[in-house]
Amino acid sequence: MDFNLSEQQRMLQRAAREFAARSVRPQAAEIDTSGQFPFDLAKEIGKRGYQGLPYPTQYGGSGAGYLSYALVLEQLCQASMTVGAIMAINTVPQEAIFRFGSEEQKKAFLAPLAQGKLLGSIAFTEAETGSDPQAITTVSKKSGDGYVITGQKQFVALATAANLALVFARGEGKGLNAFIIDTSSKGYNLREPCKTMGLKGLGTSVVYLDDVRVPPKNLLGEEGRGFEILLEAISLGRLGVAVEGVAVAQAALEISIDYAKQRKALGKPIARLPAIQGHLAEMASRIEAGRWLVYRTAFLRDQGRDIKYESSLAKLFASQVAVEVTDRAMQVGGSYGAMTTMPLERLYRDAKMTEIYVGVSEIQRNIIASHLIG
Repeated sequence: MDFNLSEQQRMLQRAAREFAARSVRPQAAEIDTSGQFPFDLAKEIGKRGYQGLPYPTQYGGSGAGYLSYALVLEQLCQASMTVGAIMAINTVPQEAIFRFGSEEQKKAFLAPLAQGKLLGSIAFTEAETGSDPQAITTVSKKSGDGYVITGQKQFVALATAANLALVFARGEGKGLNAFIIDTSSKGYNLREPCKTMGLKGLGTSVVYLDDVRVPPKNLLGEEGRGFEILLEAISLGRLGVAVEGVAVAQAALEISIDYAKQRKALGKPIARLPAIQGHLAEMASRIEAGRWLVYRTAFLRDQGRDIKYESSLAKLFASQVAVEVTDRAMQVGGSYGAMTTMPLERLYRDAKMTEIYVGVSEIQRNIIASHLIG
């Protein structure tokens, strides 16, 4: 792996940093407080071409690659993890369509998603399933020349804004089926919002599928291959969460450094105190380790490699980094860090979400251990 970023990558990173500072960071606190989905920022992300960074130009993307995607996502998440997560979650259905879709599906669904004209979500989790595909109760039955889907989905992020949803349902035979569903379809109903401690404003909701009719052209891949599609697409979702973890930790470190330089104790900045310096050093070392693990995973994807194992490693480690670093940042900030009017408190809550969503840490450990022992 070449550790030197290309000039194009540096330009993308710089532009994303400027956009995040100018447009995203000023709205971060309000998004968290109100819990309202930031439609304006989601639209702007699409206009800037960030949704299609990894994908070829013939499918609406820019062909910049997965490392460029990670670099841009990192900058957005440092300003607001919710805003960055919009970009990351939208990439999951895109990845599924890119890897398993027909040419017709790529042009009909992937292109408008990559161009930022549409937003996509993923609906897999159910009340009783967690990460177990065998427990899925949502069913798809053939009806006429199409399918009818019935069931309920939990924790569907972007549900309030998504135009398309990647939905997984049990088929009439063995295995799962994957469908691309227009969220305006009759029977696709948003129910109560899912109020979480962090990632507020992501539009996460419960979705009911009440006999939703889906044309055969919206079946993604072959019947019964839904779980394979899920594993492939969700690996990019895990990479996205790993980027989020590193970004939140970096934001917490920068706040801690600024605060430690300004806050005085015993007549000198607390940045001169060995205990504070210890915190800062440990925070920085963990962030750098997490960052290069994340960049390596994105680099491998750019080489066409399978990243199921690597994305689990990255998500597990980076989420732990996020939680530990924001915890240390709270110690550096003291009472000021715990105030709800200060950004550290939001970062602390968002960091914990990286250990939970897109597969809890225990699931990542199972994946990693299974790979190690074969």
